[in-house]
Amino acid sequence: MERPSGWLEGYPVEVAGGDLYGDAAQPVASCWKAVAEGLAAISDGGPSAVQDVAARHAADLGLAFRVTGDEDERAWPLTAMPLIVGAAEWAQVERGLIQRATLLERLAADIYGPQRLVRDGHLPAAVVAGSPFFVRKILGHGPRRGHFIHVYSVDLARGARGQWRVLQDRVRLASGVGYALENRLAMSRTAGNLLVDNHARRLAEFFARMRDGMAASCERDLPRIALLTPGRFNQTYAEQAHLARYLGLPLVEGRDLSVIDNRLYVGTIAGPKRVDALWRWINTTSLDPLSFDARSQIGVANLFEAWASGGVEMANWPGTEVLESPAFAAFMPRLCKVMLGEDPILPNIATWWCGQAAESATVADRLDELALLPAFGMPVEGLPGRQPVAGTDLSADERKDLLEALRRRPMDYCGQEIVHLSTTPAIIDGQIVPRPFTVRAFVARAADGSWTVMPGGFARLSSSTAMPTSLMGAGDLSADVWVVDERPAGHIAAPRQVEEPPISRGGGILASQAADNLYWFGRYNERAETVVRIVRTLLGSSMEGDNFIEAQAGGVLPELAHLLVHFGAIDQATGRMGAAFVSAKALTETRLPGGVAALMRQRMQVGMSLRERFARDFWRIVSRPMPSIDASRPQSMLSSARWLTEHFSALAGLVSENMVRSAAWRFLQIGQRIERAQAICQVAGKLGDGEGDALGVLLDLCDSQIIYRSRYLTGPMTNPVRDLVLLDPDNPRALQYQVAQIVSHLAALPSLRDDNIPEPPLRAARALMGDLQASLATDMTPHRLQEICGQLNELSDEISTRYFLQFDREEAERRTRLL
Repeated sequence: MERPSGWLEGYPVEVAGGDLYGDAAQPVASCWKAVAEGLAAISDGGPSAVQDVAARHAADLGLAFRVTGDEDERAWPLTAMPLIVGAAEWAQVERGLIQRATLLERLAADIYGPQRLVRDGHLPAAVVAGSPFFVRKILGHGPRRGHFIHVYSVDLARGARGQWRVLQDRVRLASGVGYALENRLAMSRTAGNLLVDNHARRLAEFFARMRDGMAASCERDLPRIALLTPGRFNQTYAEQAHLARYLGLPLVEGRDLSVIDNRLYVGTIAGPKRVDALWRWINTTSLDPLSFDARSQIGVANLFEAWASGGVEMANWPGTEVLESPAFAAFMPRLCKVMLGEDPILPNIATWWCGQAAESATVADRLDELALLPAFGMPVEGLPGRQPVAGTDLSADERKDLLEALRRRPMDYCGQEIVHLSTTPAIIDGQIVPRPFTVRAFVARAADGSWTVMPGGFARLSSSTAMPTSLMGAGDLSADVWVVDERPAGHIAAPRQVEEPPISRGGGILASQAADNLYWFGRYNERAETVVRIVRTLLGSSMEGDNFIEAQAGGVLPELAHLLVHFGAIDQATGRMGAAFVSAKALTETRLPGGVAALMRQRMQVGMSLRERFARDFWRIVSRPMPSIDASRPQSMLSSARWLTEHFSALAGLVSENMVRSAAWRFLQIGQRIERAQAICQVAGKLGDGEGDALGVLLDLCDSQIIYRSRYLTGPMTNPVRDLVLLDPDNPRALQYQVAQIVSHLAALPSLRDDNIPEPPLRAARALMGDLQASLATDMTPHRLQEICGQLNELSDEISTRYFLQFDREEAERRTRLL
């Protein structure tokens, strides 16, 4: 067999455990050759160069993941070399996946219905009732259309002779389906036309059919389907946000939702809006604290009553996770024969449930040949976690303890054969080397209830030859899976005839929590920019004159330091130090709430909950780390401050040019305008009564030097400066302009009233606007500006009360401290 040249020329095709490339038939091997040569041409260098390109595209797409126990996300480890599977080989996998999904659907219907399998002795009762994921309360409550499973995923292993087997069924969450999509998007950018040239099947049709299937289950025209997330600290939150954005689904948390008259509603700025279906990404026991786990803080009260009575559809149906347990895997070959009258096309790895005496004895006797794992997916005595542990990896004491635990409670354990994974070419440290892999494949229901299989999936390349797991760990890689046809016409079908939807405008529904996050994103961003502007002025002044602020008594530098103290960027002691030290602390402060680093961290935290709403370019800029700050080099710090100013300007430009003028954009703007209005009041209160230098600095901070010079032929004078930065309705950096914008945005938001009387936030904003329009520059004393700050605080409270979910007292007090 002819083998590809170039990057794959020295690749060890004869790998002991089998290799995806080494085992490939000639037509598929030709695809490997074409892809390797194409990537080499794109990179214009070695494998490391194209790997860098793929990593950059993955970062631009916002791909990230979180290892369990980590607080921060990690960059998504995408390898530029895809897994290539021929259409003939994949066809067998596809048939097996549909058979497996059909079997799991029938098992779920029996477990929560007649339970004939247990009654007839085909399945031990303990395998069902012993699982912590079996939900007795759901017995007798089936889905209206008879579909317990809408989306099914499965981890597959490929053996030495090219046979595919099931490692683990996943019916609770289809985690990885979003990463399969994002891997393909990143590879499309990296590989250019290589996908089309090699006849790789597209993924878009799968996602369209999956969404249609969820919509069809609602039995209502234009149903609203929401993706229920546990929140931004979940390990797969980035994936959930990408999926919600791609499929056009609202991304909601439990606190966004409420049940009214056995129907589910999402709280929005326009009042409650009905939700017809939930694609849940949380455990069944966490769904409803009144019906299941009372400790759950991510569920929805009375949700059980809503779905049990048909008020909301669920994908997948609650309780289906009982099918995921390794104990079930021990009986799947038999159950396939009983339920379908067929042998499994995709057998699972050999599994022994120790709840049966003979199987328990077999596992104990063959411990050195097998792996041990919890029977029901929960940690048990003698095993450190939920993942398989090879018997040969146990110490003598660990082995003794485990055998004793197995003797006491054998039903808690399963034994499994140790899987030797096939390998695939991967780019590691600039070389093409074999790496063991697993593939997570996905199956979903189409609108007619039939199964559709994703032509590809999400591949995980292990960093070692250890036991395969389902989690991405440090050092692991992901890869796009290409299913390629030998002939380009082999997979081309007529495009689906999709009914044209009715015309719709705007940005869709805006949940109250999302509006809250947008509002605070705008505030944190604007506050950080204000502090940076002050720091930039401080640094510029310090390099021209005195090096210590306290030596400038009566000058403008102490006033700027006092402003930084007032904003919470530095403490009082720091405010008496040198300008360079003050600036460095203000930029890097994380302990105090007003430091730039702290504010940008807070902005990032609320921004994480808005991923599905922000364009990728916007999110890429938001995610950039702060530049390094060196207090010993004022010029370098000044450059960093200028970089930050450009950073804020870039975000402002993207908001101005790219965001639809929807309610989401308005809340982002309202937060920014309120924060800017307060900052203008505070800065003008400190500097507006000064002379010369202070008034010049005020003009600089309000970006109004040029317009002042064009209007007045004299240097800065008190009342002209006050008028320009406080009362000029045409100056986009003036106080009155900010309030006018707030009024405009509030007036455009939906009202809950039927009598056309303005709601409290709009009335408060208009009252403040009227006061400013009737004011003169001489009225804008520091005392009056302090009063306006108070009015802006009251306006913020009115907005929060009307539009946002109400926080607990601790959260409310924390945010108040930032004002």
